Amino acid sequence: MKDRVSASIGDVQSGASRLTDDDFHLFGEGRHYRLYEKMGARLAVVGGLTGTHFSVWAPAASAVSVIGPWNGWDGERHPLFLEWAGVWEGFIPGVERGATYKYRIVAKDGKKWGDKSDPFALRAEVSPATASVVWSLDYEWGDGDWLTHRAEHQDTARPLSIYELHLGSWRRTQPGVLPTYREVAESLVPYVVEQGFTHVEFLPLMEHPFYGSWGYQVTGYFAATSRYGDPEDLMYLVDQLHQAGIGVLFDWVPSHFPSDEHGLVFFDGSHRFENADPQRGWHPDWKSYIFDYGRNEVRSFLSSSALYWLDVFHGDGLRVDAVSSMIYLNYSRGQGEWSPNQYGGRENLEAIGFLRELNDEIARAQPGCLSIAEESTSWPMVTRPTYVGGLGFSMKWDMGWMHDTLSYLRQDPLFRKYRHESLTFRMMYAFTERFCLALSHDEVVHGKRSLVSKMPGPRAFQLANLRLLFGYQWGQPGRKLLFMGGEFGQIEEWNHDRELNWGVLEDPGHRGLQRWVADLNRLYRQEPSLHRRDDEPAGFE
Repeated sequence: MKDRVSASIGDVQSGASRLTDDDFHLFGEGRHYRLYEKMGARLAVVGGLTGTHFSVWAPAASAVSVIGPWNGWDGERHPLFLEWAGVWEGFIPGVERGATYKYRIVAKDGKKWGDKSDPFALRAEVSPATASVVWSLDYEWGDGDWLTHRAEHQDTARPLSIYELHLGSWRRTQPGVLPTYREVAESLVPYVVEQGFTHVEFLPLMEHPFYGSWGYQVTGYFAATSRYGDPEDLMYLVDQLHQAGIGVLFDWVPSHFPSDEHGLVFFDGSHRFENADPQRGWHPDWKSYIFDYGRNEVRSFLSSSALYWLDVFHGDGLRVDAVSSMIYLNYSRGQGEWSPNQYGGRENLEAIGFLRELNDEIARAQPGCLSIAEESTSWPMVTRPTYVGGLGFSMKWDMGWMHDTLSYLRQDPLFRKYRHESLTFRMMYAFTERFCLALSHDEVVHGKRSLVSKMPGPRAFQLANLRLLFGYQWGQPGRKLLFMGGEFGQIEEWNHDRELNWGVLEDPGHRGLQRWVADLNRLYRQEPSLHRRDDEPAGFE
């Protein structure tokens, strides 16, 4: 069973290019979940002329024009026209697929504000260049069988074992050169099958200007990063994984965005995407801007981005980054650095409402797809339905299990008998949510050392302790997640600038660890008692 990406994504015909009254209504209501079909740059035929139709949201601008090498980057030559709800539109003949462009924004006072990349661009120039690229998506999928049975594959009664990886540093064909999506596909697919994982989770693949952010500082919420190839090349990678029976999860970042001038910040000379209140619009930890979840158009933008990666790239779920920072007004803020909500509480009501609506729409529009919360607090009912007051996520990372277990295993075995509460405490809350036990990338960077290096004793003892850790993880109730390299005992901390240290597999101890993880995955999948009724005490008993 094959299907082709809808021609409406970046390719429209005369009469279909402009937004309709219904589009404007849903956009302004915060419930337009498919803005990517209308906004941005889309190839078009108007009056017999081929070209590109552009549309951009910039309500505070006094003028907007499209600039590119095809007009000498001249802001006077191709102005757009203001439509309803602050959307500027226009058709420019002769602008073809592959053309680079930006929007020149003129502020209300008549002064040039900035040259901005397109928030809805389907592709961007390869960093460090920052222009958007006119693009249309054309790929013939072969994963129809997987999609037909996806809901069955991802049912809560089925095993879920996730291999998390950063695409640029997993494996490289040439030292110092980033791999392509297609190169990764050729080696990743058989490796994941051999290791027995059910899913792959990619650190963010949305366009980001700073490679060292690992993708967590996003400027292109609809553009697969060009560092590794064309968007269709990423589709090929997903397609190959699906045909091999492997699910694909995308890391997605609706919690904050960077301050790069070509990006979303002060987009039209005003606080358009970010909250104007610095206590709610600026993240002190990451030195980045926080979305204004109370603005309906921003909610439509973010919801459309989430659905885009599920609809168009056939993602099987989203891991939503930094949920805690979204739902708490006082997250990482001291006394006097935050203001309570209208009821005097610390809850960010707008962000909570956004997450609930998004999870409901994912469940409605893409049944069987997962939404996974990185949420590190004791916020109640994260994985309960919204109609009973929950946030509606499919599951959440159990950060407490990760912290307690690693703290316990760091101890010399002689002293562990004094720390058994680190192991037993989890049973006090293990069935309050649908949990994923995650040993993620965050645990092997910034001086935290690799998993094997956290373990006490000489190398043979460290490997034995890591086997113990994985056996314990796979035996505990909850889904499994392991960051790349952990499965064979990567010795050095993860470094995004180079590939994993595959050379350690020449050592029998590291090869044995790798086989142990594969065996655990096979046992986990074959033994029903290890995954069925995973969210209730009786299943564990």
